[in-house]
Amino acid sequence: MAPILNSSNSLYDFVVKAGNGVKGLVDSGVSEVPERYIQPPGERINKHDSRACDAPAIDLSKLNGEEHEKVVDEIARAAETLGFFQVVNHGVPLELLESLKDAAHTFFSLPPEKKAVYCTGVSPSPRVKYGTSFVPEKEKALEWKDYISMTFNTDEEALQCWPNQCKEVALEYLKLSTKMVRDIVEALIGKLGVTVRDSEMEGLLGMKMVNMNYYPACPNPELTVGVGRHSDMGAITVLLQDGIGGLYVKVDQQNHADKGLWLEIPPIPGALVINIGDTLQILSNGKYKSAEHRVRTTSRQSRVSVPVFTMPIATERIGPLAEVVEKDGLARYREVVFQDYMNNFFGNAHAGKNSLDFARIN
Repeated sequence: MAPILNSSNSLYDFVVKAGNGVKGLVDSGVSEVPERYIQPPGERINKHDSRACDAPAIDLSKLNGEEHEKVVDEIARAAETLGFFQVVNHGVPLELLESLKDAAHTFFSLPPEKKAVYCTGVSPSPRVKYGTSFVPEKEKALEWKDYISMTFNTDEEALQCWPNQCKEVALEYLKLSTKMVRDIVEALIGKLGVTVRDSEMEGLLGMKMVNMNYYPACPNPELTVGVGRHSDMGAITVLLQDGIGGLYVKVDQQNHADKGLWLEIPPIPGALVINIGDTLQILSNGKYKSAEHRVRTTSRQSRVSVPVFTMPIATERIGPLAEVVEKDGLARYREVVFQDYMNNFFGNAHAGKNSLDFARIN
């Protein structure tokens, strides 16, 4: 191991503060996972303790045709159970998906100093952040991941401030994904017997962010994780996987034969992964389930993924929809300002679905 990395503090300074990331660690020649990245045994991912999810992908092109109700039922059933499903014929060109993966590899292959210009405090925009792990300052064991996060404000700002290596494809992907998300959310809320006005929908989906995640090949993948157990805080996440795989989702449905089992979401060529976030679980008063998920690393080759997060605007108040509460007879969550929910989410290390406790009524 390089001398600069022979203590926990020097490793943290090199990886986090200097912006070298996990890729810089790997490029320095490490032959084993440093202690700071070794997860407690209970957090490690054992491939043999899981099985592949065999649910077929949902054909989104049928959402606007004769089979509309059938497709809505499929989406709602997935949202009520696993909180994850895959979609095909989603309106995002396959060529764009390939370009996205190429752009991610291009960005993360840059010299460290070219990526570090997007670190917090020096980035040309507060909406662009390059980093590593999730909240390194709070984590006992770091995650084996680097990322670039780009929050959307305007096209002009995105094209001016997002990294040149990925800004155009990332922006197009975000826009096409947003249309798909709106269709899915309208279907899910409609299934609850609720109609949402355009202005209300904008409040629920008005904040949009696209990330590019990079998981360098790991010398001891069985000891660490790419991303720890968590659920997403927003409404819907759209995820592009590459062909390597490594995404796992926990079965959380009561009275399900597989409750507690982790299912691997296998990459399907041309498909996108959709997962339900905490916001939809709160809005639906618990009917829809935000998916607890995590990512393993691999020793074979570096992996990329590209999620689009759609979230309420910061000032939006989110709580169970009144019509659903009336039907259920009680509210399981309190109303919260989304900025407060977000502050709590980013103020803690990943710990399963504990983020929901912020809004949960005991």
